[in-house]
Amino acid sequence: MKLLRYADDGKPQLGVVRGDDVVSLAPLAATYPTMLSIVAAGPTALEAIRKLAETAPAALALNDAKLLAPIEQPGKFLAIGMNYAKHIEEAKRLGQPTPTQQFWFNKQTSCVSGPFDAIEPGVTEQLDYEVELGVVIGRPAKGVSEADAIDHVFGYVVANDVSARDWQRHSPTFTMGKSFDTHGPIGPWIVTADEIADPHALDLRCLVNGEVRQDSNTSELVYNIWQQISYLSIAFTLEPGDLLATGTPSGVGIGMQPPRFLQSGDVVRCEIDGVGAIENIVA
Repeated sequence: MKLLRYADDGKPQLGVVRGDDVVSLAPLAATYPTMLSIVAAGPTALEAIRKLAETAPAALALNDAKLLAPIEQPGKFLAIGMNYAKHIEEAKRLGQPTPTQQFWFNKQTSCVSGPFDAIEPGVTEQLDYEVELGVVIGRPAKGVSEADAIDHVFGYVVANDVSARDWQRHSPTFTMGKSFDTHGPIGPWIVTADEIADPHALDLRCLVNGEVRQDSNTSELVYNIWQQISYLSIAFTLEPGDLLATGTPSGVGIGMQPPRFLQSGDVVRCEIDGVGAIENIVA
């Protein structure tokens, strides 16, 4: 299923995609008032949604829906750096040492924005894009093996790890430059894990004003998703609704010669086959 949030008279509503329409989940609101509550309930909630979607009338056409970020606000928004080999080569040219283990940083959850919301540059003069497959954690994960990690995934989203490269260098943790408001567009919905046969075989692309800048496949991840979940869960518990950005391929603006940063009016489109697409204009 594809689960989403949309605006109805300015108020957020939950829905599920059925063909070209959106079915409202309002009849289930007493039990599942938020997307986070659906994620936490897992299979029980999904079964109730399936039954509703079979018989309920459509609330509106999907093309008419004003889509919001599909998760209200994840408890954690974690992103892994330099997780595609060619992107590592880009980073090496820029003087970034190659990590000897998984290299994680935080994006503050206040950066999360909708799949078609504008990107506000803020004070940065080096605004950049990074298409990534986002993983939504379903069941709590602590000390999870790689073999069992798949059981802790609720679903997947398209993510753009928008980066303020000049501010990224303000801290070795990258947090400042990765967490500006609106610099975490995700969506357009959550595709539940059962719809993705192999998350390590998905083509992903980033286009700026129609020009393909990034074009790769998740099969090229250095550390796969199961390794990522297992590694993080050694240190702390991953909780329902937590969001993981699994790495970006080569072709980022700062890696070009000369660098090509985003400018006002640029349209950034991030696509992942089987998951969907998000598109954001730079304000």
